[in-house]
Amino acid sequence: MAVKVLVVDDSGFFRRRVSEILAADPTIQVVGTATNGKEAIDQALALKPDVITMDYEMPMMDGITAVRHIMQRCPTPVLMFSSLTHEGARVTLDALDAGAVDYLPKNFEDISRNPDKVKQLLCEKVHTISRSNRRFGSYASAAPVAAPAPSSSHAPASGLTSPAAARTPLPARAPTPAAAPAHSPAPKRKPYKLVAIGTSTGGPVALQRVLTQLPANFPAPIVLIQHMPAAFTKAFAERLDKLCRINVKEAEDGDLLRPGLALLAPGGKQMMIDGRGTVKILPGDERLNYKPCVDITFGSAAKSYGDKVLSVVLTGMGADGREGARLLKQGGSTVWAQDEASCVIYGMPMAIVKANLADAVYSLDDIGRHLVEACV
Repeated sequence: MAVKVLVVDDSGFFRRRVSEILAADPTIQVVGTATNGKEAIDQALALKPDVITMDYEMPMMDGITAVRHIMQRCPTPVLMFSSLTHEGARVTLDALDAGAVDYLPKNFEDISRNPDKVKQLLCEKVHTISRSNRRFGSYASAAPVAAPAPSSSHAPASGLTSPAAARTPLPARAPTPAAAPAHSPAPKRKPYKLVAIGTSTGGPVALQRVLTQLPANFPAPIVLIQHMPAAFTKAFAERLDKLCRINVKEAEDGDLLRPGLALLAPGGKQMMIDGRGTVKILPGDERLNYKPCVDITFGSAAKSYGDKVLSVVLTGMGADGREGARLLKQGGSTVWAQDEASCVIYGMPMAIVKANLADAVYSLDDIGRHLVEACV
């Protein structure tokens, strides 16, 4: 059965071009188009598409506002188009918070210069996020990420956030049959030297939900590997740093691991860890599909820290992280996977589970709490 897609963009050229690319795939059907956010809501309600492609900047109602309304009224997987700029990254992250599943760079030059590559990537994304539709109602029903305000070192200059608000926990996910808790035992406490978290599609929101549960004095260093373009990782690290009690920054070559600090692998490059607790940032190898790659960071952590790594694989398509997790397990380290019910895309965690590498499988909203319980 063909995947039904609604194309939303105020540019007539882009709307037609995206529709043509999708319509050329016999397994995709463009069921409608819209020129602004208000039309997108009406069309989503009327046509009930499997996937919506959404622009951000549109007249009458922007894409983010439209996504919020769609998630409230008819939750549907949304693929955002974004510019590869710092501001584009900020807007895209806002869209993901609002409920969008994934994003693609909006680049007119690429459409003209590399039509086959653009067609393949766009159609792959549409098919991938359409598969999240089976669980999408329960995932979209999660309360929005309303992080606790950060510690005093992160506090905004206005001072409007009260100490009580700063310690308000994240809202709980609305209970649904699909979101039943995973059946894994409580974590064992251990003096881990590193927590390593890898993720892809759905990862920005998942990381926010996990990291905002950690206290400022979290006892272990953290490294984060999120599949993301180079233009996005700095903005994402800045966003996490404002939301979390722990410190978060985009990793730079020579950064030192320390408790209470999370280092985010820069997009387009690879991040490795040495035995002295120093981060090495290397150029992205064109032979590798992922830049950054979870396998590479996990593998270097296994070599440097033996059995003292607690690794977590969150939502994402593909199997990146599986071979790195295998190396970690061989060294005696611990591997957790996110459960299927709370994933946007159950790909990377599924690869861990199917390879019998998972020491525990936890729902997204339990992982932060269990990290606190596990690390001493």
